[in-house]
Amino acid sequence: MPATPDEIRGASHGTAPTPLSVLDLVTVGAGRTATQALRTSVDIARLAERRGFHRYWVAEHHSMPGVASSSPAVILAHLAAHTDRIRLGSGGVMLPNHAPLVIAEQFGTLEALAPGRVDLGLGRAPGTDGATAAALRRSDRLNEGADDFPQQLAELTRFLDDDFPDGHPYARIHAVPGPVQATSPGGVQDPHRPPLWLLGSSGFSARLAGVLGLPFAFAHHFSAQNTIPALDLYRESFQPSEVLDKPYALIGVSALATDDDGTEARRQVMAAALNMVRLRTGRPGLVPTPEEAEAHQFNEMERDFIRTWNANVIHGTVDEVRSGLDDLHKRTGADELMLTANAHSGDVRLRSYELIADAYGLPTA
Repeated sequence: MPATPDEIRGASHGTAPTPLSVLDLVTVGAGRTATQALRTSVDIARLAERRGFHRYWVAEHHSMPGVASSSPAVILAHLAAHTDRIRLGSGGVMLPNHAPLVIAEQFGTLEALAPGRVDLGLGRAPGTDGATAAALRRSDRLNEGADDFPQQLAELTRFLDDDFPDGHPYARIHAVPGPVQATSPGGVQDPHRPPLWLLGSSGFSARLAGVLGLPFAFAHHFSAQNTIPALDLYRESFQPSEVLDKPYALIGVSALATDDDGTEARRQVMAAALNMVRLRTGRPGLVPTPEEAEAHQFNEMERDFIRTWNANVIHGTVDEVRSGLDDLHKRTGADELMLTANAHSGDVRLRSYELIADAYGLPTA
């Protein structure tokens, strides 16, 4: 059954210019454990639900010590058990890393656990380095997975809808839980399935989402220079579908607010930036402490990278963050802002979402 617009389009609350959502990388800081990071995720999800954030997505990454979100479906099942209303989803599952049938089974299970509030966001990048991608896919021909993305997407959609045509090799294969249960003797099955989203950081998925009439999520938080061109391409390519009658695009945004004059936000953002420097130079690790970042001797190349990276992180006092989010919305026309708070401290991340909710007068219960 196609998604209804209300499952995709959120509602803004308070004075927020657009619906606000959360993107979680399950960040693990130095001196912290994955268990602690996952407990923080539960705390943030509960806060987001209580304060009127629209959805909470988890991003698939691999072989990164500072990012404990290698298994989005497992984390989402855990979050479903600790929340009641907020939409939960993947931001995203990297489709070329998995057999489409496996994804259909995982998200059919999630839909059974949390009926009517699961999103399936899909990306075509590996979410890791080439060697790890080869290990995941059991193949070193990585470009084939990305190039086959439209075909993989079509196959996944047919598994979710259980509608392979007669004569297809998969016509007798069914994703369970799924629609086949309704057609089995004595079967009763909710025909609803998670709405599909396409994720991207360039134009490929933007165009594909538009042509297919699907909602689109753009990774502004690490590809800011491509945001407006990709959104323009999505809107220009959009063709109405059973899913959407007009485009709907959200963007991921790095945002961190603190209670003080912004000093702590700058310290935490610098620690997260040092983590990115290490990741981009093949040395992934736990997110360093602000003290470690302050003591680090940055070379000229690292300083240049950090200036560019932090220019797209909205951070500081809560007023500065609110102003930055408002300006970003005006510049992009995004239908939804999905906030990700990257910091060493889970408490700082949690407090940032609370401060932003307060700044926009979001609901308190």
